[in-house]
Amino acid sequence: MTIAFDGTISANVARSAASSAAKAAKALGKLPEWDLSHLYPSMDSPEFSADLERALTESQRFAALYRGKLAELAARDDASATLAEAVRAYEQLEDLLGKIMSYAGLVYSGDTTDPTRAKFYGDTQDRMTTASTELLFFGLELNRLDEALLAKVAAEPPLSHWQPWIEDLAKDKPHQLEDRIEELFHEKSVTGRGAWNRLFDETVASLRFTVNGEELTLELTLNKLQDADGAVRKAAAEALGGVLRGNLRTFSLITNTLAKDKEISDRWRKFEDVADSRHLANRVEREVVDALVAAVREAYPRLSHRYYKLKARWFGREALDFWDRNAPLPKVEQRTIPWTEARDTVLDAYGAFSSNMAGIARRFFDEGWIDAPARPGKAPGAFAHPTVPSVHPYVLLNYQGKPRDVMTLAHELGHGVHQVLAAPNGALMAPTPLTLAETASVFGEMLTFRKLLDGTTDPKQRKAMLAAKVEDMINTVVRQIAFYSFERKVHEARKAGELTADQLCELWMSVQAESLGPAITLGPGYEPFWAYIPHFIHSPFYVYAYAFGDCLVNSLYGVYQNSAGGFQERYFALLSAGGTKHHSELLKPFGLDARDPAFWQIGLTMIEGLIIELEGME
Repeated sequence: MTIAFDGTISANVARSAASSAAKAAKALGKLPEWDLSHLYPSMDSPEFSADLERALTESQRFAALYRGKLAELAARDDASATLAEAVRAYEQLEDLLGKIMSYAGLVYSGDTTDPTRAKFYGDTQDRMTTASTELLFFGLELNRLDEALLAKVAAEPPLSHWQPWIEDLAKDKPHQLEDRIEELFHEKSVTGRGAWNRLFDETVASLRFTVNGEELTLELTLNKLQDADGAVRKAAAEALGGVLRGNLRTFSLITNTLAKDKEISDRWRKFEDVADSRHLANRVEREVVDALVAAVREAYPRLSHRYYKLKARWFGREALDFWDRNAPLPKVEQRTIPWTEARDTVLDAYGAFSSNMAGIARRFFDEGWIDAPARPGKAPGAFAHPTVPSVHPYVLLNYQGKPRDVMTLAHELGHGVHQVLAAPNGALMAPTPLTLAETASVFGEMLTFRKLLDGTTDPKQRKAMLAAKVEDMINTVVRQIAFYSFERKVHEARKAGELTADQLCELWMSVQAESLGPAITLGPGYEPFWAYIPHFIHSPFYVYAYAFGDCLVNSLYGVYQNSAGGFQERYFALLSAGGTKHHSELLKPFGLDARDPAFWQIGLTMIEGLIIELEGME
C-alpha cells in the first residue's frame, strides 16, 4: 500500500514538473541556438582536420625560420620590415590557433557532460598546446632584444603598427623564465591547471538538485532563488547547500590544487603578491585595485548593509534569510519575459544611444551568434566569447525569462559589441584587459535599465525596477569585492598547507558576513556556496574587474548625461582601441582617472543615491 502510494505521488510530481516545464517553454517562446558553422561545419569536418594539421605544420615552420634569429634581424638596416613580416606571420598563426580552440571550447560548453564533446575538447587542447609551444620563443626572444634598439625599430613603419603590442609585451619581461622552463610550464598546463578546470566544469554540469520533486541543473536551481514563493526559494537553497556539501571533497581538492599550482608559478616568476599576476594581465597597477577594494569595503555599511535592512523591512522582518537576498519584492506582479520582448528591449535601448551600436548587436540575433536555452549539461551562467578577429564573437546565455536575464542579455551583448569593434586591431591587439573589458557590458546594462525606468510610470513597478538595479549593482560591486577578499584569504592561507573543506567554508562565511551585513541571516547550508563559482577556478582574482567596470561605468554614464555632444564618438573610440592603450589614456578624454582614489566614490555615490531614492518610496 505504501509503495503504491509513494509511486502515485512520484508520478504526480513528475507530471506536474513536466507540465511546469512546458508552460515555461511556451512563455519564453523559441530560443535561439548558435550556428558554429561560421567557425567549422562540424567536429569531424575535413576543414577542421585540415586546420589542425596546418596549425602544427606552420607553427613548426615559423619556429624553424625565426627561433634564435630575432637579434640578427633587429640589427639589419631593414629591421622594421623584416620584424614586421615575422610579427604578421605570428599574428596569423595566433588567429588560426585561436579559431580552432574557440570552436572546441564552444562545442564543449554546449554540453560538458557529453563524452564525445569532452574528448574532442581534450584532444584539440592537446594538439593546440603542441602547436603553441612552438611559438612560445617569439615573445620571449623579442623581450631579450636590446631595449633601445627595439624601441627605435618599433617606432618605424611597418613595425610601428604593432608597437603597442611590443610595448605591452615588455611588461612581462621581469617575470619571464628561460625558454625551456616556459615550454615545460606551457605543456604541463594541459595535465595540470587545464585538467583541474575541466574536472570542475564537468562536476558542476553533472550536479542535480531536487527541489519540490523536480530534479534540476545548477542554473535552474539558482533561478529558483528568484522565485516569488518563499517556500520555493528556501527549498532551492537547501538543495544547493546539501548537494554542494556532498561534493565538497572534490571542490576542496580542486581549489587546494589550483591555489598551490598558482603559488608555484608566482614563486618562479617572482610575483610579490598573490594577485600581482592578475594585475599584470589586466595592465592595472596594484595601488589602483587596492584603492578600489578599500573604497568598496568602507562603503559596505552605506550600500549593502543599508539596502538589505530596507529590503527586510519591506518583507516585514528584522533580517532576511540568505535565500531571500535576491527575492522579488512582495506584492509586485512577476511575469515571464518572452525572448522576443527581451531582444527588442535591449535593441531599443542600444538604438536610443547609437544606431551603430544597435546595428552591431542585432547581428547577434539575425546571424545565429547566440545560444540561449538552459539545457542539461550546458555550461552555467553566461559569457561572450570573442573567438578571433577573422570570425566574430558568440554569446552563451541560460535565458529563463526573469528581469535579470534581460539585463544579462544586455550585459553580454555589450561585450559582443566591444569585441566586434576591437577586432580590426588584429589577434595580438584586439583583446582588452579585464578591467576595461567590463566597460561596454555594464554600460549596456545601464542603457537598458534607464530606458526601461524612463518608460515606467506605475510606482510599484518603478520601485521594483530600482530595487532590482540596486541589487545588481551590489552583486557587481560589493559581492565581487567580497569574492576577491575570499580569494586573497584562500591563497594566502594555502601557503601554510592544504585547507580543509571546513576551513574554506569558514573563510567564505567571514567575508560574506562582513559584506552583506546584519540584515542577512547566513544560516546553516550557506557555508559551501563558494564551491560552484567558476571564476575562482578559471580566472583567479578576475572578480574585481566587475567592480572596476561598474564603478567606471557609473562615472562614464554621469559624463554621458552631462555631455553636450561628442560622447558617442569618444565612447566608440574607447571600445575600438581594444588592447592598444592603457586605461589612463582611454579615460582621459572623459576627464576620468582611475588612479585618483576619489574616482571610486563617484560610482559608489550613485549606488547610494538609488538606495536613498528607494527609502523615499516607503
